[in-house]
Amino acid sequence: MTDSTENTEITSLATPSGDTAVEVTGTGTRAAIISDATTRHAAVPVQTRNARFTSTEVADFPAVTGREGNWKLTPVDRIRELLDGALDGTAYPVVAEPSPGVDVRWVDRTDARIGLGGIPEDRASANAWSGFGAALAITLSGEEHTELTVARSEFGSAPRAAHTIVEAKPFSDSLVVLDNSGPALLVENVEILVGDGAKLTLVTVQDFDGDARYLANHFARVGRDATFKHVVVSLGGSVVRVNPSATLAEPGADGELLGVYFADAGQHLEQQVFLFHQAANTRGRVNYKGALQGQGARSVWIGDVLIGPDASATDSYEQNRNLVLTDGTRADSIPNLEIETGDILGAGHASATGRFDDEQLFYLQSRGIPEAEARRLVVRGFLLDVIQRIGSADLEARLGAAIEAELAGGPR
Repeated sequence: MTDSTENTEITSLATPSGDTAVEVTGTGTRAAIISDATTRHAAVPVQTRNARFTSTEVADFPAVTGREGNWKLTPVDRIRELLDGALDGTAYPVVAEPSPGVDVRWVDRTDARIGLGGIPEDRASANAWSGFGAALAITLSGEEHTELTVARSEFGSAPRAAHTIVEAKPFSDSLVVLDNSGPALLVENVEILVGDGAKLTLVTVQDFDGDARYLANHFARVGRDATFKHVVVSLGGSVVRVNPSATLAEPGADGELLGVYFADAGQHLEQQVFLFHQAANTRGRVNYKGALQGQGARSVWIGDVLIGPDASATDSYEQNRNLVLTDGTRADSIPNLEIETGDILGAGHASATGRFDDEQLFYLQSRGIPEAEARRLVVRGFLLDVIQRIGSADLEARLGAAIEAELAGGPR
């Protein structure tokens, strides 16, 4: 409400701890009055996307009800064990072929790199941070291009916490695949440190068993003149939520956040993406594409791009595209763009959700291709547009075959 006599605007807010607050905005002043006198937060700032409350302690976050802005589109009842329960944070089996310039090992919580990539913004992430005992550290130091696949298929069916560090040393050149499969009831934090002048492509593949539930938060910090490509591929699992966050922290940093997903009946596949242009002369691209088929198939994509006050000469664009193949599906797509400087090269965002393009189908059918095959070709081309940007021929072929299997409705 607005009181014209006092020239004051009063707006309800939510505090990081979930308490009710009132923001009072007057001439040149801004303050917050907290209704709960026991809260630790004495004032609530007006928040941009990078100013969310963060903590590594799960107790600092209120219980998740499903009404919170970052949880309201998530089936929280299906992941309750990962939000509130005790988690197994011990090491688990991994398979990684030795390679020059690559070091894969377990480290404890005292490793100096832990916390450099980012800090949890939600209760699930903080629960994983509070619960992990050993972190899987992948260190990349070779200046010659190196490819590494880390296969992880033995998480088990008990609630588990995991923490992973991926460090690309300055001027290194690497492609890393986190290949996730098998059973899982897992919440994980992945910290990614891209050194100055480094080139890193990190691909995370979610091809879990049909009843698996997986929550992951990725925190990336990209250094000066470094190039970072992050690819999320979500195919298998009951509930899969992967939230990548990348900070272009130094001048000349380049970040490309890509994703592809295929939701079948009853699946919930979610991505909440954040790209923060912190430094000047940075370039960012966000491109996620998904397909949905079957009763109850659900996808959620929320894209946030923030161009900070010091990020002059920024070039940024984000988009999400969803292809609906059958009735009974739902795709939520929410792009957001914040700009805090007027000196940019360009910025934009886009979102679209729809069915097949009848003209494309007609064109293919007019050349003798049966309708079912024409539909398959359209979907395959739609999704492979992202997959072909990974840069690994073997992985691209494997994922292409997986999409073919999804379209056919058979096992992958």
